[in-house]
Parts: sequence; structure tokens; C-alpha cells
Amino acid sequence: MTATLAARTRATAVKGSATAVLRAEARLFLREPAALVWILAFPTVLLCILGSIPSFREPSDDLNGLRVVDLYVPIAVLLTVIMAGIQAMPPVLTGYRERGILRRMSTTPVRPGALIGAQIVLHGAAAALSASLALTVGRIVFDVALPRQFPGYLLAFALAALATLALGGTVSAVSRTTKITQAVGSVVFFPAMFTSGVWLPVAAMPDALRRIVGLTPLGAAAQALDTAAAGDWPSWTHLGVMALWTVLLTTAARRWFKWE
Repeated sequence: MTATLAARTRATAVKGSATAVLRAEARLFLREPAALVWILAFPTVLLCILGSIPSFREPSDDLNGLRVVDLYVPIAVLLTVIMAGIQAMPPVLTGYRERGILRRMSTTPVRPGALIGAQIVLHGAAAALSASLALTVGRIVFDVALPRQFPGYLLAFALAALATLALGGTVSAVSRTTKITQAVGSVVFFPAMFTSGVWLPVAAMPDALRRIVGLTPLGAAAQALDTAAAGDWPSWTHLGVMALWTVLLTTAARRWFKWE
């Protein structure tokens, strides 16, 4: 009975410590707002720039009567998770490891996983806030309809965020230093932008290319968000692709990540 009570006490202490870590990391996150500004501003600013092009606000027969700006709102939503998961989070995790913070934490009741979990929560929350901003600006400024299948849209966004954050964790795992992380992150960043449809909306891609892009997490996410925005439930194939990538990337990040 004494052993059980001690175990419960330790578990409660670790849980409380993890909460304290989350609060501390949130304060640090807000004190250095550069990454937060990029996560919040870049997707919506890009949407506004593209939406200011007159031809992008005209319905197109090639897009089944949709406007180009209608397609770029889901893309802006995906850019929020790309900025958070690939550009912002990996340098933070690698920096903690490079400075020995994770190694020192491993000797305390608070495991390094609490720090990583806090970063995932914070960057995921920032991405969700940025996505809400993009949807709001799209609706108010460019009269883009809100997603008609909202639960399906939320599910697709959540899976896209998890897959992208797992990708960011993998980038951090395979990079020894912050400089390497930034370089690897940049290499991953541009293909992620392509597959999410930044340069050419996935819906406007040729069928063969769209099927290939649909095998990537962000390509599948783009198609799932487009389907949900139109009012239909996202394809289980696209949802499954994102879920599979999340499992694979999470496994890779855990396997390759070094605490020191």
C-alpha cells in the first residue's frame, strides 16, 4: 500500500511538473514573438496578396465555377501547420538539445518528453489560431464561404497538423545542430509548399500529378480540406494517408531523436 501511494505521488508530481513546463514554455514562446508572428502572419498575408489579384476573384469554368481565391484559403490553412511544424518548432528542439537542456532534464523527475510535448502543444495551438485567422479573413475580405462540412474540416486539419508536427520532429531528430536543422527544414519546406498547392492548387493539377501528390501528407490534406470545404466528408483514403504518415514520422522521430 505504501509503494502504491508513493507511485501515485510521483505520478502526480510528474504531471504537475509537466504542466509547469508547459506554462514556462508558453511564457518563453510569447517573449520571443518572431516565430509566432511568422506562423500567424505569413499564411494570411499570402492569402491577401493572392486575393488582391483581380483574376483570382473571378469564377472559373475550369474550377467548376470556383474562384482561385476560394482554393487558396485551404492552402493558407495548411501553410499555418507548415510554418509551425517545419520552420518554427525544429530549431527550438534542436537548440534545447544542443545546449544540453534535455540532458539535464533527463536527470530530474520531469522527463525531456514533457518539454517536447509542450512545444507540440504550443506550436499546434499557434497553427490553429493562424488557421482561424485565415478562414476569418477569407470570409470577411474575399467572401469565401466557410467550410460546409465543418467536422470533417476539423478532422482533416487535426491530422494535417499532427503529420506536419511529426515531420518537424523528424527533422529535429536527424539534425545535430540548429544550423543543420534550419538547412534541412528549408529543404523540406519547399516540397511541402508544392504538395500543399501553394504554386499550383492541388485541385488544378493534372490527374496523374494529383494522385501522386495525394500520397504525401500535405497533398492528402489539401484534397481533404477542399472536399470538406465543398460540403462532403473527406475521403477516407486521404485521411488514412495522413494518419499513416503521422504514425511513420512519429516512429522515426522517436527512434532517431537523441537527447544529447
